[in-house]
Amino acid sequence: MSDGTTDEGRPQVAVLGGGVMGETVVSALLQAGWSPEDVDVTELYAVRANELAERYGVRSCDANAKVAKRADVLVIAVKPNVVADVLAEVSPSLRPGTLVVSIAAGLPISFYESRLPEGTPVVRVMPNTPAVVGRGVSAISPGTHADADHLALTRHILSATGVVVEVPEKDLDAVTAISGSGPAYAFYLIDAMAEAGVLLGLTRELATTLAVGTVQGAATLAQERGEHPVVLRERVSSPGGTTVAAVRELDAHGVRAGIVAAAEAARDRSRELGAEYAG
Repeated sequence: MSDGTTDEGRPQVAVLGGGVMGETVVSALLQAGWSPEDVDVTELYAVRANELAERYGVRSCDANAKVAKRADVLVIAVKPNVVADVLAEVSPSLRPGTLVVSIAAGLPISFYESRLPEGTPVVRVMPNTPAVVGRGVSAISPGTHADADHLALTRHILSATGVVVEVPEKDLDAVTAISGSGPAYAFYLIDAMAEAGVLLGLTRELATTLAVGTVQGAATLAQERGEHPVVLRERVSSPGGTTVAAVRELDAHGVRAGIVAAAEAARDRSRELGAEYAG
């Protein structure tokens, strides 16, 4: 990947797609040490392209093939339904060894490898929305030609977005069900807790503040202590106390079973969407 490598030794990166996740990658690159001149971003809408250029100092344009020609790393951050067209556009311009990193949902690695020059290394990423505030979880999976160095580079690019884990591609539908869709489960819980607070006589503003702060604090405690969630839960649960009574009601109303069912439904839908996009 030496032809487009910058003077500082960092690969030249092109981000195709200036939406929320594309912007998140651009921001992460700069936080990870890339200079703005080392980063290109493409965006069809001129107003948005100018906004990204002014905000981050990166080069922006609407010419995918142009930036692909000088990229060492090409990040695909467009909607899944246009990925095939984008790959057809950039494939003739890619130099040998260019790493292609996809954060487009659903499409399997084989979809990319069959449309890119033989031997192109591909890494597929399943991010989630908290990445925009540096608290995300991204799962990465290597393609046929991606080696340890490609995975390490992908980790480095994503390091400012939050936690990065490596999984085999076959597990990405399950990852989608837990971390990809998971923020919605957390928001659902926060909303339910806040609503309960209102029903118990609190103002909505106070109830929401308590719910958000409590979920955030519990997650931070679980992360920093590294203990099993059951152990942490039991520490809050005094015998015959309020928490035991509350958890008993959660179990009686099937909350745990509902979460498992929700994750299974999300996994199954992820598989369906992947087949539809690839088809």
